[in-house]
Amino acid sequence: MTPEIHAERPGEAPGLYQVLDDDGAFLPGREVTDTSDFVRLYQAMALVRAVDERMVTLQRQGRITFYGAASGQEAAVIGSGAALEPTDWVVPALREGGIALLRGLKLSDYVNQCFGNGVDVEKGRQMPCHYGHRDVRYVTLSSCIANQLPHAVGIALAARLRGHRTIAAGYMGDGATSEGDFHTSLEFASRLSAPTLFFCQNNQWAISTGVRGQTVAKSLACKAAGYGMDGYRVDGNDLLAVLAVTRTAVARIRTTGRPAFIEALTYRIGAHSTSDDPTRYRDESITEQWKLRDPIRRFRRCLERLGLWDEGQETALQTGYAAHIREEITRAEAEGPPALGTLFDDVYAVTPPHLFAQRA
Repeated sequence: MTPEIHAERPGEAPGLYQVLDDDGAFLPGREVTDTSDFVRLYQAMALVRAVDERMVTLQRQGRITFYGAASGQEAAVIGSGAALEPTDWVVPALREGGIALLRGLKLSDYVNQCFGNGVDVEKGRQMPCHYGHRDVRYVTLSSCIANQLPHAVGIALAARLRGHRTIAAGYMGDGATSEGDFHTSLEFASRLSAPTLFFCQNNQWAISTGVRGQTVAKSLACKAAGYGMDGYRVDGNDLLAVLAVTRTAVARIRTTGRPAFIEALTYRIGAHSTSDDPTRYRDESITEQWKLRDPIRRFRRCLERLGLWDEGQETALQTGYAAHIREEITRAEAEGPPALGTLFDDVYAVTPPHLFAQRA
């Protein structure tokens, strides 16, 4: 499946690696014989969509304060996350919460964080959907664009210096490629041979700034060449293509110790966040066209063609997800807020006298 995947070279037309056509059929020569994980990956994408839709509704009802959905980008999220090993670190941007779930984060912890309640592992200190959990090696994200990328390089460099085979995957949107932290991170990762995967979900909108308002480069992937690293470009709405390209890049990073960059071309079919109205700055007729390339529908058609999925299974899946999410929301809302005293926890290893006084 992977021999034809190659790093993009300077001056080449920006190719886009694909496995499936828009209707879920394998492209000639791209057939996949091992389908053992297909249903699990489809279920993971469907869970992301189900949770996102419910959380956006909760924000509109005033029950949580903020949310950023991955709608339309689920293949880029799950496909890349599935190519990583449990020992790798994920340093996310806004829309990678599905990777945390895929890696074992409990839905209860996910929902608790959105409410910032008393059992939230982050103790209510972060905005909703800013998850972080050490057990699944998923670093708490920051809303500041691209400032997670130097952290990913640092984690990867630490792993190399300790002789570990761990890599760090630093996620970003297309807007991050216009930030100084992006260029600094690629430069340091390359110069120091830090085993870092830079994964860009190019959903074509940095809030209200289109990607063509940011760069005249033929692709974002070609930027990797300036830092002496491999750059790959993949159809971000094709789960199997994302999985294949990420596996190829990750294997090469582990072998060479060199960083790599992946551009997954996708589209944000919803708003940037619940604080945004995309109808004010983009042509929504184009959005409607991208909805026809829905990554979940596309992969479901693949499963149906293979005889791995049917309408009964789909109904059972959606019914089960709806009930599970509803139960977790009911439970999370019933929890009280974090105890006021936790404000002073985790500031110092040993609490100094002045914080004892302030707490009192």
